[in-house]
Amino acid sequence: MNRKRKQNAGADRPLRTAAPIVTEGRERVVIDAVRPIADGGRFAIKRVDGERVVVEADIFADGHDKLSAALLYRHGERGRWIEVPMLSSANDIWRAQFQVTGLGDYYYTVRAWIDRFESWRHGFEKKAAAGQDVEVELLTGAELVALSAKRANGDHRKTLERFAKALRAETMEASRLALAEELSTLMARYPDRRWAVTYGKELRVAVERKRAQFSAWYEMFPRSCAPTAGVHGTFKDCIARLPYVASMGFDVLYLPPIHPIGVSFRKGKNNAMNVAPGDVGSPWAIGAKEGGHKSIHPQLGTLADFHQLVAKAKEQGLEIALDIAFQCTPDHPYVKEHPEWFRKRPDGSIQYAENPPKKYQDIYPIDFESEDWQELWRELKSIVIYWCEQGVRIFRVDNPHTKALPFWQWAIAEVRNKYPDAIFLAEAFTRPKVMYRLAKLGFSQSYSYFAWRNTSAELTEYFTELTQTEVAEYFRANLWPTTPDILTEYLQFGGRPAFMARLVLAALLGANYGIYGPAYELCENVAREPGSEEFLNSEKYQLKHWDLAKPDSLKEIIALVNRIRRDNPALHGDRSLRFHPVDNSELICFSKQSDDLTNAIVVVVNLDPHHSQSGWVELDAELLGLEAKQPYQMHELLTGARYLWHGARNFLQLDPLSMPAQIFRVRHKLRREQDFDYFL
Repeated sequence: MNRKRKQNAGADRPLRTAAPIVTEGRERVVIDAVRPIADGGRFAIKRVDGERVVVEADIFADGHDKLSAALLYRHGERGRWIEVPMLSSANDIWRAQFQVTGLGDYYYTVRAWIDRFESWRHGFEKKAAAGQDVEVELLTGAELVALSAKRANGDHRKTLERFAKALRAETMEASRLALAEELSTLMARYPDRRWAVTYGKELRVAVERKRAQFSAWYEMFPRSCAPTAGVHGTFKDCIARLPYVASMGFDVLYLPPIHPIGVSFRKGKNNAMNVAPGDVGSPWAIGAKEGGHKSIHPQLGTLADFHQLVAKAKEQGLEIALDIAFQCTPDHPYVKEHPEWFRKRPDGSIQYAENPPKKYQDIYPIDFESEDWQELWRELKSIVIYWCEQGVRIFRVDNPHTKALPFWQWAIAEVRNKYPDAIFLAEAFTRPKVMYRLAKLGFSQSYSYFAWRNTSAELTEYFTELTQTEVAEYFRANLWPTTPDILTEYLQFGGRPAFMARLVLAALLGANYGIYGPAYELCENVAREPGSEEFLNSEKYQLKHWDLAKPDSLKEIIALVNRIRRDNPALHGDRSLRFHPVDNSELICFSKQSDDLTNAIVVVVNLDPHHSQSGWVELDAELLGLEAKQPYQMHELLTGARYLWHGARNFLQLDPLSMPAQIFRVRHKLRREQDFDYFL
């Protein structure tokens, strides 16, 4: 009993906590909730060259003293800090901005302090207006000005000394000078910052080139570019196809893996286990006797041919993107040279890839837990560096979520140290947190769940998350209606109208989007079997011959949509995306505006590919600068038609058989406090 009583002694006493360590008790300012920020500052936010970074913070202090604050930013770890005054608004929110004008990392933080002069000036003004004696206040102000004069140089010091002397004169002129704007400006330039507070973190901005934010991708299998059916295409055939791709307005031409394809366990047509003579295998089964990831499939051509393709593409306004797929066939040189880079089963054989019940015997995953992981990392990085040396700067990375996450953070940083203009697209159809983590680690763009978001509610919820939350600071979605792996049920049964609707949604909801062609413009929609999202006779496993001259091709519509994207700055980013109510759930309405508000686009899409749908669209009048009683013009960009709309609520009807979408440029006069009058 005594032992138990002793053990419980003091159980009801309050717990003691350690007192906070105070280094300077006179630092009274609090800086909270600095934004934009990613994971509390652990990762960089993202911008592109030329963009502005608007920084906000909650800044306050005890009492009623006036505060001053500054945004500090620099380019690179060793750059010189540049200071921008912050302005306050309601609820102690302070704001400033800076522009990033070069690739690489920028850093920013916030500093704030008690503004003793403005606090004095505010009190002096109130007393003077009330007719009170301000003799002592003038002497107090003179002391503050004299102290600032000691911090100033040259003419500024002399001017402040004259102001201090004038305030001590105790004349009517002294009271006027105390409130002079010239004095206030000079005092703000040389403030008393003895107890200034600096936010505890330097936050980082990763700045990439503009194509990371705004791009239109076209995926094409080089081996299917031959003009004759059944013949393996070459890089020279790709060059002949370039004008066709460029005519549709794309700026990135993405090629699936161009490397030698393994023979062992090669898959046949439609992923068949049995291989027939002439079966070409999957491009993602990388590695054969001819070489691995730094080699070119001999039937495509030579390295010189590839260089010519890169150069000719550039002449057409296209940039070549290559696939990076870190996996090997049993025939890959790495398997013999570095067996330690692959996971072995108890019987000594190497573990092939599986996604039960599917088996991929033609692919060996790389073991990132290898004892030789450091050499493995260096070799994989060297693959990307090699293709950068061949003129490639854009990479679509296959299944990065199945490789070690720390590797990507290291490898992308290493590549960008040498090639800061490198862009990486993550093909990561995986869980949201994993997708977002890859973006934080350095991937410029990512595939998304867009292909499976079909209803108005699904699209609104998903894209609000991507564009209006912290996710927008680090995750750039690249929207693909289909890929060689994905043919959704909506497209299988929606026909040509579904392909048109998803094109408009992908191209305008996202500043980055892509299509898998020519399958998309030719509306290829036959699945391998019911319930499958695999294409029948998939190009992944066989040569395809495409009839690019088909009369029902979407190529003209694609070209028009891409021209609309290019000509309207509102569509060059995603942060301005907003959704507007429609009283018919089969219709979706959204808008985007340019940063300077001189360009506004409103899009309405019929999500039902089978029936005409109508409804009342209610635009956010304040967001778009509309006046309730003033008419405004809506210029429909797909047809060229012009409509006169009145107020926020207007009626629309869309027939999917003709065109399931309307794209409007808003033309009206805006009146905003922060802007002069102008026309859109």
